[in-house]
Amino acid sequence: MTAVSARPAARVVCLDRDGRVLLLHWHDKVSGADLWEPPGGGLDPGETPLQAARRELTEETGLPGSAVEDRWVAVDRDFPWLGVRYVKSERFYLARFPEARPPVDPGELTEEEREAYLGCVWAEDLPDSVQPPNLAEVIGELTGVRPR
Repeated sequence: MTAVSARPAARVVCLDRDGRVLLLHWHDKVSGADLWEPPGGGLDPGETPLQAARRELTEETGLPGSAVEDRWVAVDRDFPWLGVRYVKSERFYLARFPEARPPVDPGELTEEEREAYLGCVWAEDLPDSVQPPNLAEVIGELTGVRPR
């Protein structure tokens, strides 16, 4: 892995009525690793981080981007994905949903995302392979409550 990217990105911590967090499950075909992470992705040219977070939420989950609050935490990231090492700071925004486990429809994934997507879960507990590894602390900063 020789390429390094600092492409700006934004992610969304989605919480349902009961405090479960939405995690998307991905498989990196280059490294063979599986990971869980909140929805999100890179900013398009001219897009603000909040606009990107709202767009990415809708594209990856079908959930309304309008649910994303203008409240965020900066998270330093250093991770490999498809042979590229990403070293950057990402904004993690908060979205709350009044129902339990709102249905997710990843209908607008890119071709690359469709190949890597393994599903999603409204998690009560964070899995060991969650990214970023400090997601519990990020959720705590956004909400004032630390998940299990």
